[in-house]
Amino acid sequence: MSKLKTLLLATAASAVALTGAFAQERGRDGEVKIIYWQAPSILNPYLSGGTKDIESASMVVEPLARFNQDGELVPYLVDSIPTLENGGITADNKTVTWKITDGIKWSDGTPFTSADVAFTAEYCRHPEGGCAQSAKFDGIDKIETPDPLTVIIKYSEPKYVPYSAFVGGQSPIIQKAQFQECLGAKAPECTDANFGPIGTGPFVVTSFKPNDVITMKANENYREAGKPAFATVTFKGGGSAEASGRAVMETGEFDYGWNLQLAPSVIQEMAKGGKGTPISAFGTLIERIEMNMTDPSPSLPEGERATAKHPHPILSDEKVRRALSMAIDRPLLVEIGYGQAGRPACNLVNAPIAYKSDNTGCLVQDIEGAKKLLDEAGWAPGGDGIREKDGKKLKLSYQTSTNAVRQDFQAIIKQNWKDIGVDTELRNLSGSVFFGGDPASPDTFQKFYADVEMYANNFDGTDPEQYLTQYTCDKAPRPETGWQGENINRYCSAEYDKLAVELGRTGDPAKRQALAKKMNDMLTKDSMTIVPLVDRGRVSAHANSLGGVVLNTWDSELWNVADWHRKK
Repeated sequence: MSKLKTLLLATAASAVALTGAFAQERGRDGEVKIIYWQAPSILNPYLSGGTKDIESASMVVEPLARFNQDGELVPYLVDSIPTLENGGITADNKTVTWKITDGIKWSDGTPFTSADVAFTAEYCRHPEGGCAQSAKFDGIDKIETPDPLTVIIKYSEPKYVPYSAFVGGQSPIIQKAQFQECLGAKAPECTDANFGPIGTGPFVVTSFKPNDVITMKANENYREAGKPAFATVTFKGGGSAEASGRAVMETGEFDYGWNLQLAPSVIQEMAKGGKGTPISAFGTLIERIEMNMTDPSPSLPEGERATAKHPHPILSDEKVRRALSMAIDRPLLVEIGYGQAGRPACNLVNAPIAYKSDNTGCLVQDIEGAKKLLDEAGWAPGGDGIREKDGKKLKLSYQTSTNAVRQDFQAIIKQNWKDIGVDTELRNLSGSVFFGGDPASPDTFQKFYADVEMYANNFDGTDPEQYLTQYTCDKAPRPETGWQGENINRYCSAEYDKLAVELGRTGDPAKRQALAKKMNDMLTKDSMTIVPLVDRGRVSAHANSLGGVVLNTWDSELWNVADWHRKK
């Protein structure tokens, strides 16, 4: 071979090598723009139950393991998922050992260790603070860290599905060094940490304007070479679902638009813009009405309002709650709001199918049956058609977040309730505030200063244990917890609490399913403290130029943002 040919081949090989290296360069695709019409208000998932906050934070802080688009557990910061078969879970199901992958660093360059994992549990379980994800840590006796890469979780009772603490976007690891002075009552005061957490995820926060915009840059210490493909992120919050859809599918101003809670015809028309594609999938997302079991009256002293000290003067009566549910036309709600992306629902846990209760009684509207129940409860029609009892009108305040579909739902349900003699005062609040978790705000869904409220949420993974145990007595938001807590309607039942403990101790799949169904029925069919409305398919949209997007209804929608890239 001639020297010239050898030189040419060597030059070509070098060019290919350089091209390959460039293709894998971190930040090679410039900026990606994301829009959530419910604007994030904090980047600490332990101080907010809002999906907008949990998902935006998931780009920065990560759990040990996640659930993929099929609901399967996949390791993120560990070598493997602990099981009985690989020895990660002991035969008595009381001890779980996680092995952290060696070499992982926080975005500030310091080592990620077992001490950070143990601290995260201490942070959420602190007796003087409130944690929006406390159910994730139920049953933990202690956590041991024999070395920097080993986390041993010991449960007080057998834990047959121990994949809640440190698993999924709702339970990420926070850095001990950054948050160690933020324990208990001090947690909400640590603004710098809560707005700019140090993480192991693909991006680092560079600025955060609550309820407006977050900017991020690629994490130079991210563990995977060549990822993320994007150098910067602009994460815009606020506006409306309609504006978000247009910004992705019609104008191309943004690359990803979350939760397009819009009528199907509107989404179809937007897609004709040619700039983006809607994506959808069903999971565990249930639009529901929560009935306040406590009195939210502003006449009560602050600190006693919407607490267990004062039962609700109207909704404490199960007949009233049941009548309200019976009056609702769920098929009409689906037709108006979601079309094929929705299904009428009577269950809080509607998926996976193995955990779905055979509860269909709410699917057919029953106005006359509802009227009869209110008669039995002593609420008689007044001269204006609104029912009265002991000189008091049957009037309820009904709040939700600002969104076209939700306001349509409010209007329909208000009319449904008027048809049975109930007067309803409607109120809608910015999603950024409603789901924000600010303990000083009177307008959060956790504080629940209304009679009924409507929203939707879901749970990580495919096992509903943690989701159902959110409704135990101790999980009610109250002043002592900074109004954090998952039991939004303040339902409290000793029997339910016993079932929650039993579910945690039960390993047999058939028995677990039976217990979950019974707990679901206690919340919905039996007590009507939760009134499911619609099993909602998740609908979002991405730019046609954005590659790597995999819609995930079992975890954060942004679960694989490190894999996103610009199509060439």
